[in-house]
Amino acid sequence: MLNEERRRAIVDLVNRDGRVLVADLSTQFETSPVTIRKDLEILHTQGRLHRTHGGALPAKEGALEDPTLREKEKLHRKEKMRIAAVAAQRVKEGQVVILDSGTTTTAIARALRHFSNLTIITNAINIAAELAGSAVEVILTGGTLRKNSFSLVGPIAEETLRRLNADILFLGVDGFDVHYGLSTPNLLEAKVNRAMMDVARMTIATCDSSKFGRRSLSLIAPPTGVQEILTDRGIPKSDLNALRKAGVTVTLA
Repeated sequence: MLNEERRRAIVDLVNRDGRVLVADLSTQFETSPVTIRKDLEILHTQGRLHRTHGGALPAKEGALEDPTLREKEKLHRKEKMRIAAVAAQRVKEGQVVILDSGTTTTAIARALRHFSNLTIITNAINIAAELAGSAVEVILTGGTLRKNSFSLVGPIAEETLRRLNADILFLGVDGFDVHYGLSTPNLLEAKVNRAMMDVARMTIATCDSSKFGRRSLSLIAPPTGVQEILTDRGIPKSDLNALRKAGVTVTLA
């Protein structure tokens, strides 16, 4: 079997079964795991599937795909909790932290509830609700509500942010393509995210590995626009190597 024939067959399998594993593919195609991993990396780069630790998943949805917060909460919960625990270690008492909307940043908010001297700026009303009973001071940006994400966007949110300063921004994203950058399906959300980056001394992108290899409609920033990336160990090796080669710090939770 030629290389391209095998790769087409792999794509057919992942689309039919919803996932494939390196060990199973190696047995099925009677070739080494190293060859299969190379196939998966090439197919991932071509956008024909999504590389994960030990295997692959079907290619990501379209650039306009915008699932609700409740839908996203059901996915990759353990990974998000580990990322949140590492993120909380980056925070010190007395700091000002910005939390973008999203399920990973919501997990970070829960991990920061025990702080006694912390100010959190957020455009997410669900995050403000999570912190309402804690000692953490919360500043909501105001703005127009996006019902899908419970986030506040638009000129009011942007203007509020420009009047503030923060030590750390934890930025959740819908897509992270190492050649394109961090992206979101909503244009207004991207503008608010860029305003957050402008007023924060440090930006840490927080996303589980399923976000890699995906491009959403609106670019937030290039990969080098952030100082650190917190993700899980499922990140494709090719993406991890490309980011580190570009000088971006990547931490695996």
